[in-house]
Amino acid sequence: MPTVTLGINPLTWTNDDLPSLGGATPLETCLQEGREAGFSGFELGNKFPRTPDALNQVLSAHDLALVSGWYSAHLLERSPEEEIEAIQDHMNLLKQCGAKVMVLCEVTHCVHGDQERPLSQRAHLAEDEWQRLLKGLDVVGDYLKSQGIQLVYHHHLGTVIESQNDVERLMDNTGEGVGLLLDFGHLCGAGGDPLAIAKRYSQRIHHVHCKDLRFPVLDAVRNRDKSFLNGVLDGLFTVPGDGDVEFLPALTHLCEQGYEGWLVVEAEQDPEVAHPLTYARLGCRNLRQLAEQAGFDIAD
Repeated sequence: MPTVTLGINPLTWTNDDLPSLGGATPLETCLQEGREAGFSGFELGNKFPRTPDALNQVLSAHDLALVSGWYSAHLLERSPEEEIEAIQDHMNLLKQCGAKVMVLCEVTHCVHGDQERPLSQRAHLAEDEWQRLLKGLDVVGDYLKSQGIQLVYHHHLGTVIESQNDVERLMDNTGEGVGLLLDFGHLCGAGGDPLAIAKRYSQRIHHVHCKDLRFPVLDAVRNRDKSFLNGVLDGLFTVPGDGDVEFLPALTHLCEQGYEGWLVVEAEQDPEVAHPLTYARLGCRNLRQLAEQAGFDIAD
């Protein structure tokens, strides 16, 4: 029976893209409450130390592991060799703190961090840009693999890889060095089907974000042509089991295919509206139940 570990992203407490959300919340509070809620590890956020000794110290004080950390790639603006140079500090931090995957997203032309630009204005790649991105990702992914780190590409609302068609083209035209982060909320938010992606790419999915979505809020965001961040403020996202996303079919398939790694709660919410510890506990309990129903063993 495959074993998964439950982790969480600090977005429950504090938002890197919209610092007014939880900006005053200390990192210590995030870590203490995340552990209290039942999680075994954290993904990185802006408040975490960026040197291995300091990061290991702050995590081990709460008996937490480092899950991974987001990396903003610019392969449409610089060469793969320049990207590899730029990635060194982040890669070494992950390696020295025990993480096995790097969450990477191409952020050139992205709109998800701009509160004034609606999601409808997200960029679509021209053919030459597609070829440049695919080739660049292969080079970077192969390099990271040689260093013991698996690249997991994060498809994301408001970026150049958003839709299911985007994900399929990306995966169908890259090699094993480019893994996939399956994010339920971002895929469903773009009209995609997590089960279809899980079936098609199960052997290349090396990381999973269990982000739930409130479909009525999504409809309002689309109908009123709102930005990603204003959708967050409207309550677009929540923890697993509190929204409308169906997690069990895709998780069951991943279990049947032998997925072993992290299942991560990542839910951008306004901490003044969604009390972080309450939602962290709810997310951990619901995700544990879903994972067990899917057939996974859960590591402590």
